[in-house]
Amino acid sequence: MRLEDLFNLDYPADLIVLSACETGLGKEIQGEGLVGLTRGLMYEGAERLVVSLWQVSDEGTSVFMQEFYKQMLQQGKPANQALRETQLKMWHEEKWRDPNYWAAFTFLGEWR
Repeated sequence: MRLEDLFNLDYPADLIVLSACETGLGKEIQGEGLVGLTRGLMYEGAERLVVSLWQVSDEGTSVFMQEFYKQMLQQGKPANQALRETQLKMWHEEKWRDPNYWAAFTFLGEWR
């Protein structure tokens, strides 16, 4: 799938999580600004996204995403709060303290 293909689809999703490396990055296009996967998904109806801003560790991302979904699905927290709680929890654990494991993930869109 190419970025152009996203503009022909409908994403009436409340939350889309893109946990791979650099999913929040885009390409600067003169007259358009930053164009990337996130812009395409939001243009087509995704209200909120969780994306990564740099290369992420496979093991760290696995731990991060398990905790993130636990915060949302088992503890009933909204996505933005679950993301923050997950980042804080990993920061407090010696093995995952390095921000490269948890700080790449960011929340885009309507935070409420």
